[in-house]
Amino acid sequence: MRTSITPNQITALSLVFGLTAGVACLFGSYASLLIGAFLLFGGYVLDNCDGEIARLKNMRSIFGMRFDTFVDWVVHTFFFVCLGWGATSATGQKWWLWSGIAAGLGGTINYGLELYQNKTKPHASQLAHEESTKKDDDTDMDRFVFNARVVRSDFCFIVLFLSVGGVLWYLLPPAAIGAQAYWCLQFTRSARRWHV
Repeated sequence: MRTSITPNQITALSLVFGLTAGVACLFGSYASLLIGAFLLFGGYVLDNCDGEIARLKNMRSIFGMRFDTFVDWVVHTFFFVCLGWGATSATGQKWWLWSGIAAGLGGTINYGLELYQNKTKPHASQLAHEESTKKDDDTDMDRFVFNARVVRSDFCFIVLFLSVGGVLWYLLPPAAIGAQAYWCLQFTRSARRWHV
């Protein structure tokens, strides 16, 4: 915090870590997947630091929030596609690559939905405290989506655990299905709020 490093520079560094993690997964070996998992972990640590530094240094901005969201999307999409590519290279089975592409596509659709929704509502940093706090009338679906985000924030630990066990590729099919389910839930959740 006492350095001149800005939150956006930390976000950019997390992008470098995330993309390097994806490149490591392209090789498909145990060692490269383990290296990729640790690089992704480092990217997650940085991703969790940028917002904290922005708040502590009073450097919050709409650009920083959008840049952070963009980097999250790029890293996850790239990671899943590279993981699928590496699994296909190692096994010769193309369905691993298609699972990685499906996971990346689901994340891309979700990112597009978030961009559209954020265009129509202010960011939490622009709202008064009373407006930004969670309301009592939240539905079960809202809580489910919130819990899915919490699990997504612990994704790096899942990747580390599976990579140590040598079964990181097994993450691809559930990720492909989960990414589609998540954007469908996000879409349904936002569609419920549109009253005609």
